[in-house]
Amino acid sequence: MRSNQRLAELWLDALATELGASAGTIATYTDDLNCYLVWLDENSLGLDEVGLEHIRDYVAALDRRDYAGSTIARRITVARGLHKFLIAEELGSRDPTSNLTAMRRSRKLPFVLSIAETETLLETAHRLAADPSVGLYRQAGYARRAALFETLYASGMRISEALSLPSDAAPHGTRMLLVRGKGDKQRLVPLHERAIAALAHWQRLAAGYSGGKPSQWLFHSVRNGTKALTRQAALLEIKEAAVAAGLASPERVSPHVLRHAFATHMHSGGTDLRVLQELLGHAGIETTQIYTHLDTSRLNQMVRDLHPLNDEHTVDAQAAGA
Repeated sequence: MRSNQRLAELWLDALATELGASAGTIATYTDDLNCYLVWLDENSLGLDEVGLEHIRDYVAALDRRDYAGSTIARRITVARGLHKFLIAEELGSRDPTSNLTAMRRSRKLPFVLSIAETETLLETAHRLAADPSVGLYRQAGYARRAALFETLYASGMRISEALSLPSDAAPHGTRMLLVRGKGDKQRLVPLHERAIAALAHWQRLAAGYSGGKPSQWLFHSVRNGTKALTRQAALLEIKEAAVAAGLASPERVSPHVLRHAFATHMHSGGTDLRVLQELLGHAGIETTQIYTHLDTSRLNQMVRDLHPLNDEHTVDAQAAGA
């Protein structure tokens, strides 16, 4: 129904203009809203006609489509947010989600590279970036790749944050980057010596290839400094590097995996969760706490695999002594 679409668009506009929701968040919410609006249309329901029983039917319909639990929970949250907005703006007379029992979202632990795997990935990228025999254009591309990987792992920033860094974000000798994150919030993130050197190497080669023409972005097309590197290109490059590095599951490696690696390795090294929250740009400590679960998961795996009193090891030892 056209009125449903119009009301939904008002909420999206409010999220973007009043709450500062990012373009990525708006895109995700738009997809989730469209799912809800299509269901309402199929059932000839206006937003102000929806009752609790209809919301339960919608949840059941989502479940029948075999969506992941996290997807269903998010789509319920979006529907709930829309109805609460309509009540607050006096565009609706009732909230059908007010008595809906909250759905518990299963926490899926992210895929994380070990320190050794991360080092192998980075060393592979640096080896390619150090080979002038491939020609200046290709070497510059490899240098950009190494600089991007090092920056992501050094700082824990999101790939979207890295790709939106302006060309002057890393002047000579810089040890901190000013990052603009979700909700347009700014934070400072650190760089170590290897990341600084990798950025300088990339910038030298890029300037050499372009003849010193100014660039707009820190990570840009080798041929065109005004064209930022895309997320799709960054994803392809890290998967290609993961294959070249001989990692066990290259198809699971992505730029975001380096963010998880940064957080997990920092927490394992003793970094306080509050400090980690600030470095990652998390709005709440609850999101950061997933890395305590990762640490516990990895410790449990190590005990299962390596402890001498593990049943499998005991059986092996007994067999060896037989």
